[in-house]
Amino acid sequence: MPAQEPEIRAVAATPSAAPRYRVGTLAYTRGTLGQVMFWMLWGDFFFQLMESMPPSVIPLQLRWEGAGDTLIGLLATSLPSALGFFLGPVVGMKSDRHRGWLGRRRPFLLWCTPPVVISLVLLGAAKPGGAMLQRVLSAVGGTYFTVAGCTIAWIGLCIVVFLIFNTFIAQVYEFLFADVIPQEVMGKFIGIYRAVGAMGSLAFNRWALGWVQAYTLHIYSLIAILYAGAFFLIVWKVKEGDYPPPPPQKAGGGLEAIKRYCKECFTHRLYLNVYCVPFFFWSSLVPFSFVVFFATQAGKPGYASTLGLTLQEFGQIKGWTFFVQIPIFFLVGPLVDRFHPLRVAMVGLFLTSVTYFCCFWLVHGAASLQFWWCLNQAAIAVYLAAYLTILPRLLPLSKYGQFMSANQTFGYIGLVLTPPLCGLLLETIRDYRYVFIFCGISTGLACLACVTLFLQWKRLGGDEHYRPPEPWLKSSG
Repeated sequence: MPAQEPEIRAVAATPSAAPRYRVGTLAYTRGTLGQVMFWMLWGDFFFQLMESMPPSVIPLQLRWEGAGDTLIGLLATSLPSALGFFLGPVVGMKSDRHRGWLGRRRPFLLWCTPPVVISLVLLGAAKPGGAMLQRVLSAVGGTYFTVAGCTIAWIGLCIVVFLIFNTFIAQVYEFLFADVIPQEVMGKFIGIYRAVGAMGSLAFNRWALGWVQAYTLHIYSLIAILYAGAFFLIVWKVKEGDYPPPPPQKAGGGLEAIKRYCKECFTHRLYLNVYCVPFFFWSSLVPFSFVVFFATQAGKPGYASTLGLTLQEFGQIKGWTFFVQIPIFFLVGPLVDRFHPLRVAMVGLFLTSVTYFCCFWLVHGAASLQFWWCLNQAAIAVYLAAYLTILPRLLPLSKYGQFMSANQTFGYIGLVLTPPLCGLLLETIRDYRYVFIFCGISTGLACLACVTLFLQWKRLGGDEHYRPPEPWLKSSG
């Protein structure tokens, strides 16, 4: 961007302030890079604080209205994932091609934050909103609608609005990493990013989750406001560089664009291997919807006995899992830069699978749940610290958003398919403990996919000579 050139020239004018890091047209001294990383991490804390709320609270809101496990799986996970599946490619391609005075990523953060905030506040008002909706429908003859049914419908509509706009924010925010953070410090940045995000999740689960039933609207509203302020600061403080003009739009309309997208993203074996890892790992995220029922008194009659914890006790245990992750993220970041993220990811996925099976066999009370769940989340932290660093190293940066969206599309497929399957499994077995078996198998398959990806990466040059394949160049030339 033209406004950045004087700053870059001024930094380069004196040897003591010479730029040490570059990404695209951006040049940073250690101090200016530190400022960019600070604002990105500042936003991440409040983003994870906000992101921790819907997956934890919406299943409880639905259960309070009498929803069954299958419906909870559909509304809390499958519906959001289906929307993400269809929106992901649109987000990736639109942000890759966008050019404006704010860059190609920040405009989407600016435009989409207000609708996300409004939908969160409306989710917090689900109970009075459902009651109001039932009164309106009764007044026009819909006397067979119940307050609980209208509240569930209200929650579903709010989830749709939230997911549409939050999909843009969540994906574009990750795309921004590759545009403003230099490759040589990406591992350290992702490690700190994950640690700060864990602090946000810790803050919600430790100090807010236990109060959510009594102060639902207050907690939703407060966190939504904090989140909005953080992301407006990112738009203001984090500058993007200049981008080359996007390639001209090819003729053929939407159908031809879909064909090109599929041909570019899904015809090379390496990229298919990349996508398989989130497919299986995201499938393992089902416990974040159901483990609260295994641990607390919110289980259903006729099911195997739960651990019987209060919601406050569960929130404190879950908070400890994030507390354990924080030092892991700090320690793993430098290891990722040194040993390559693929190697670290394989270790993390193997340990995650093992600890899920240990949770199934060895958890019998609050103390054992806290111990094994903390070990499980420590293993997940090893993988998560490496995962986001894998993608800038393996995907082509010229079409990074497009390939990231394809990668996330596979993850969304896993999230769409597995929650109702897991819900049906639970309604058949009637024992919430079996979610750990489901997740152990899923992460084991993710580990196998990561090993396959590692071998493919080695064949394409490995540490010294790997270059992202560009199948579209072959098809055009």
